[in-house]
Amino acid sequence: MTENRTATGWAMGAATVAMGLIAGVFYVFACAVMPALARSDDRVFVEVMRNINDVIQNPVFLLAFMGALVLTAVSAWQVRGRPYRGWVWAGLVAYALAFLVTVAFNIPLNDELARTADVGVARERFESAWVGWNVVRAVLSTVGVGCLARALVLYGAFERRVAAQHRPSKSSPSGV
Repeated sequence: MTENRTATGWAMGAATVAMGLIAGVFYVFACAVMPALARSDDRVFVEVMRNINDVIQNPVFLLAFMGALVLTAVSAWQVRGRPYRGWVWAGLVAYALAFLVTVAFNIPLNDELARTADVGVARERFESAWVGWNVVRAVLSTVGVGCLARALVLYGAFERRVAAQHRPSKSSPSGV
């Protein structure tokens, strides 16, 4: 039983870290990368975004991007019947929606940017749509992190209560 509770804590903790990393990536794009690129001419904008889209497809990013979804799903399965399960499920739903936005909108926009030869046309079709969808996924993944953080707090409180209930009381006989 203790091993299962420990695995649950580790899975929720890892899910929270992975989702936090991804929320941070989306946040940095919304607050810094895209506003900085907005100051660039079309050629620079398109070249930098194409380079980013190439290099971000790496094992480290993909581990966090996919890991956040998988670990949160595993956590949701592990906490059934626990009082904090709603927070884990809310985190899963929020991140699943962010994941869906990425797959349905941001990635196709990235692919179109890579294919379009005219940089002026490429930027016009890409920039505002991609920025808007990135803000959506930044908000959703941040909500997901908040939900998982709340679940972790409640998990800790719950586990302390359970452990306290199973400890022998100090007033009980020592078995002498």
